[in-house]
Amino acid sequence: MVIGVRMEPELERRLDQVALQLGKSRSACIREAIGDYLLRHGDDEEACRQSQRLADLEPATWSEQVPDWSDWTA
Repeated sequence: MVIGVRMEPELERRLDQVALQLGKSRSACIREAIGDYLLRHGDDEEACRQSQRLADLEPATWSEQVPDWSDWTA
């Protein structure tokens, strides 16, 4: 399956740097990140355990700015 991901140029640059440092492709880094995200936010027992552990470690005021992609079309 092919999935397109839109990101800011700075995020793309950082992804390329990390991929190069790790000796991995962009796709491999993104697949790993998605897997980690699903493990953390899924609905199984391990995901709940991981989420609680991370919640205990993260500051309560953390939030993520979500860009406005309303003009984006697939």
